Amino acid sequence: MLKKIGQRLKDQRGLTLVELLAVVVILGIIAAIAVPAIGNIIENSKKDAHIANALQLQNASKLYFVENPSATSPVTLDDLIKAGFVETIQDPSDTKEIYDKSATTVAVSENTTTKEKEYKVTIKGKSTTYIKGSKKASELQRSDVELK
Repeated sequence: MLKKIGQRLKDQRGLTLVELLAVVVILGIIAAIAVPAIGNIIENSKKDAHIANALQLQNASKLYFVENPSATSPVTLDDLIKAGFVETIQDPSDTKEIYDKSATTVAVSENTTTKEKEYKVTIKGKSTTYIKGSKKASELQRSDVELK
């Protein structure tokens, strides 16, 4: 019986070239699908981080205007940092940079119909405007964020 098992093991051969090529092709197809998907996940997470920063700036500016009722709109990131309502915000698209403190602003206006205050955030990096203050910060979506 042991001789039969030994004989079977000797008759076993390795993978053929066709089988190896099939495995390589399958791995290539998986890689072709996975790489763009991972790129989209990274891009979407950066956009989500910019939107979260816009909401943080909106909330900080609400507190700023409560504390400083005579302040005029727009308020800059630099004003919010100096007043202690927010710390320096890291640019998620470029981890070595921070947002432009004087060009990143929150503009406050009153909606004439609802009489509610609207906070529109503009976020600028070193060389790119990520969010243009055209929408209320609470209504921002990924499509409103422009990456480099």
